Amino acid sequence: MIIPVEWTPIVVIAGKEFWDRIRNRWVLAIALVFAVFALVIAYFGAAQQGTVGFRGMDVTIASLVSLVIYLTPLIALILGYDTIVGERERGSLELLLSLPITPLELLLGKYLGLAGALTCSTLAGFGLAGIALIWKLGGKAIAPYVGFMGSALLLGLVFLSIALLVSTLARDRVRASGIAIALWFFYVLVYDLLLLGILVLSESRFNLSFFPILLFLNPADLFRILNIFGLEEVRKFYGLATIMPAGLASPWLLSGAMVLWIIAPLSIAAWRFKSGVKSE
Repeated sequence: MIIPVEWTPIVVIAGKEFWDRIRNRWVLAIALVFAVFALVIAYFGAAQQGTVGFRGMDVTIASLVSLVIYLTPLIALILGYDTIVGERERGSLELLLSLPITPLELLLGKYLGLAGALTCSTLAGFGLAGIALIWKLGGKAIAPYVGFMGSALLLGLVFLSIALLVSTLARDRVRASGIAIALWFFYVLVYDLLLLGILVLSESRFNLSFFPILLFLNPADLFRILNIFGLEEVRKFYGLATIMPAGLASPWLLSGAMVLWIIAPLSIAAWRFKSGVKSE
C-alpha cells in the first residue's frame, strides 16, 4: 500500500536541515577532509612498496576505497544518530508533530536534508581531489573516478539511513551514539574478521557456496566489491577473484543491493517512529 505524503512540509524540513549544515560550515569541513585525505592517500598510497606519486587510476581507486570505508560510514552515522532522539530530548519533537505534518513526512524531510548535505560534501571533496587526479592521470580516469564517487555517495546514504533507524530506536542521545559507534565497528572492522574466521575454521570441510551471499549483508563489502572487482591490477590482491562469482559482482546488482540497504533501514525507522508517536 502506498502511503500518501505531502511534499511541501518535507521540502521545508529538508531545506532547514540542509541550510543548518551549510551555516555551521559542516559541509565545508567534511569536503575539505575528503579532499585532503583523498589527495594524500592517492599520492602516498604506495609508500609501503617504496614509491610515491600519482599512479594509474586502478591503484588510486584501490587506495581511496580504504579511506571511504573507514571515514564515510563514521561521518554519516555521526551526522544522523541524534536526528530524532535529539529532538525528543530537547522537547521540540512534540512541537514539530503538533504542526500539520506526519511522522513519515518529518522523517523523510530530515533524511533528505541530511542526505543533501552529505551529497554536497562528498561530491565537493572528492570532486576537488578528482580534478587534480584527472589532470595528472588523463581523461581516461574520468569515468572510473565518477563511478567511484557515486558508489562512495551510496555508501554514505546507506549509513545515514542506518543512523536514522538508530535515532528512532534509542531512548537518549548517549545510547544512540553508543549504538552508532558499535555499528561502525561491526560493519567496518568486525564483520570481515568473522567471515575470515568462517573460512579458516571450515578448512574445506563445509560447502561454502553461500559465502558470497554473506558479503551482501554488509554495505561496506558491497562498496569494496563494486570498486575493486573490475580492477584487474588489484583484484587478486584483495582476494575477491576467488570469493565472489562474476555473476554476483555485476555493478547493477551491487548498486541495487546498496539502494535496498538505503530503503530498508529507512522504512523500518518510519514504521518505528510512527508506532512510537502513537504510543506516546
